[in-house]
Amino acid sequence: MSLKKFLAPNLAILIVLSFFWLAGVENVVKGDDDHQKNLKKYIQTQRRILDNYVDEVKVSKLYINSIQGLVSNLSDSAATIKNTPIDTTFEGTPVNDFGESVKKFEEAYLYMSSTFPEEDMDERTEDALEGMFSGLDPHSIYIPPKIGKYQDEEFAGKFQGVGIQFQVIQDTITVITAISGGPSDQLGIRSGDRIIAISDSSAIGFSNDDVRNALRGPKGSEVDVTIKRPNESEPLDFTITRDDIPLYSLGASYMLDKKTGYIKLDKFVQTTHEEFMSAMEKLKNKGMERIVLDLRGNPGGYLHQAIAISEEFFPRGTQIVSTKSRHTRFTSSYHSRRNGEFKDTPVIVLVNEGSASASEIVSGAIQDHDRGWVVGQRTFGKGLVQQQYELVDSSKIRVTISKYYTPSGRLIQKPYSKSGSEGYAYEIYQREQDAKSDAVDFISHVPDSLKYKTDAGRTVYGGGGIVPDKIVQEDTSQSPAVLNYMRRKRIGFEFVRSYLDENGKEFRSQWSDNYQKFRNEFEWQPEHVEKIFSMLKDNNMVVSQSDTLSEPDYKSNTLYIPKGHFEKVEWMVRGATKAELGRQEWGMKKYYPIINDVFDNTIEQAMTMWDEVAKLKDYAATHTKATDGK
Repeated sequence: MSLKKFLAPNLAILIVLSFFWLAGVENVVKGDDDHQKNLKKYIQTQRRILDNYVDEVKVSKLYINSIQGLVSNLSDSAATIKNTPIDTTFEGTPVNDFGESVKKFEEAYLYMSSTFPEEDMDERTEDALEGMFSGLDPHSIYIPPKIGKYQDEEFAGKFQGVGIQFQVIQDTITVITAISGGPSDQLGIRSGDRIIAISDSSAIGFSNDDVRNALRGPKGSEVDVTIKRPNESEPLDFTITRDDIPLYSLGASYMLDKKTGYIKLDKFVQTTHEEFMSAMEKLKNKGMERIVLDLRGNPGGYLHQAIAISEEFFPRGTQIVSTKSRHTRFTSSYHSRRNGEFKDTPVIVLVNEGSASASEIVSGAIQDHDRGWVVGQRTFGKGLVQQQYELVDSSKIRVTISKYYTPSGRLIQKPYSKSGSEGYAYEIYQREQDAKSDAVDFISHVPDSLKYKTDAGRTVYGGGGIVPDKIVQEDTSQSPAVLNYMRRKRIGFEFVRSYLDENGKEFRSQWSDNYQKFRNEFEWQPEHVEKIFSMLKDNNMVVSQSDTLSEPDYKSNTLYIPKGHFEKVEWMVRGATKAELGRQEWGMKKYYPIINDVFDNTIEQAMTMWDEVAKLKDYAATHTKATDGK
């Protein structure tokens, strides 16, 4: 963004504030400092939305929603507010412009603070700002000062806690994702889990700030959480040991075979392109001729980092993405600025329903230009771009300023206006269990107006994420109940730690300098598996003697498994604890190769598709029409 574009909206705010101060709205700068701060926050927030939001916004709607938010958590629920300045039926003077909105909100604010002196007006103002955003898209949000501080720390890689990204949906803490390598991820906490209790007290109704205060803490300290998991009848109890949260964006990089490199990107942060290029150079030195880029579970991040990664795969002048807005300053088209270092390297991109935003920009560019295969499941569907603004008290707001379009012209944003925030967040959990059925069902409902063509003429689709070129269903044929239980009880972690305590010197003398040999050859002995089995039984896993139990059943903090079931899933236990051993000995980046070796059928199937990638390249070479910018 140019300096002019950056300064323009900030200058506008100063001009507007100056206008109101000089034009008689002097109450916003006089009196109680907290009142002054809160009213300024209202002015700043509404002005930012009006000046920058991607679509036209009615000031009356922003005002109405903010008043509804202001009174939403009023302590006296029986208070009479009819025909008062905080009346949510709004039968008084209509709000037609920004000046009227500021004046009437000030009246409502001061009325509440004087009539209900016990109210915390900082909190009520935050309610009002959250209400103001309620009529916009799900990604335009208010961020309280402490939350903004935490998020800044996360991008700087400097915080300690349990390692989850969450959202409070209908008063319930919902895990959006467990941060890769963090303590929650290691326990098996996953997307969609609802945290219903923290430290034996109900967590229902927690604010974002409450969640942060309860879950953040010094490294080594513990916190108990109770989780309600979709499709599980009983709550699950976890004891999480807080730790440093690993926030490097590159989760793993290694060779899948003698000529195939593999890179997993967990997010797009300020250092992602730098990390990616360093990893690619190392893989190239090991003989890499082709690359599998894994964006599964990657929720996105910085737009410019997605563009930087993408352009490494294309010649100079190739369009990567475009953004459109009602504001020309947020409308742009981004092309590769030079020949990419890997413009001729065959590529397969792995995606799933957790791949969003910046991940969809990269995979969309690869697909639209027929540059390689996109493999996996349909992606999340986030096609909106936000800009963050700081308010007077260091709180922040994120405002959607534009929509992004893949090179073919696709907007992949899934619908949100009718579903509400809960329906929008949980849409990915309502998709068909079968990835192919989900894709077929989605495609069958895509109107012709949302069908587009790649450079070579293949049909692709907008309106709900990216449908991969090759659908691969994750292997769900084996029940993961024992594995999940083992993670939840930290048995794998405790077993490996105990094993290293007893055998660390011998183990390191044999394996420490040869990870690859460990990956290929190490096997647990029967006595090790027997010890894990005993630890599971000591932690309330019961082998049922009933002939009627055919599948694992979790009840009252006890896992019941049928006779012979453990022997069927023993390979999972062996693989997961071997990966944990790799993590504890060499670090997180040595964890993924073993996990992928044991469990990842998507990578396994992708490795059979290189001939098709080559055919696509040949097909594109003869069917792509020359166009400007490509």
